[in-house]
Amino acid sequence: MHLWDPPYCGEMDLEIRPDGRWVHEGAPIGRPEMVRMFASVLKREGDRFFLVTPVEKLGIRVLDAPFLAIDAEIGPDAIAFTTNVGDRVMAGPENAIRIEERDGQPRPYVHVRAGLDALIDRKTFYRLVEAAETDSRGRLRLRSGGAEFVLEA
Repeated sequence: MHLWDPPYCGEMDLEIRPDGRWVHEGAPIGRPEMVRMFASVLKREGDRFFLVTPVEKLGIRVLDAPFLAIDAEIGPDAIAFTTNVGDRVMAGPENAIRIEERDGQPRPYVHVRAGLDALIDRKTFYRLVEAAETDSRGRLRLRSGGAEFVLEA
């Protein structure tokens, strides 16, 4: 899917909100199957997001990250996230955990696929903090998939 490059066909009134809700024409999409289907054809190009099929590309709005990491299995050397659309992502070199400062607040993310990130929800982030070790500089850090991640912006 990430290789599809159909012609741009305009904008769709679809918005992905920071709380993980997908809103079409002002109303939340209530069917999880529909959200998962849209998520499966979501593509990022630069700062823009599109729903892409083999024959068309429609622009949509993403207010923060397109996905929400709603849970994690945290082991000593492996962290597996589950997103609001059912993706499972093992944190590691290709799926980094990072903290960004946005609007003066730290925001935790994990890379999901092809430039698409998940905002890590609060309860899951608190569990990451509890599992983190303190390094020699006093920073909280986690290990997963052979990579190390520092929990600071």
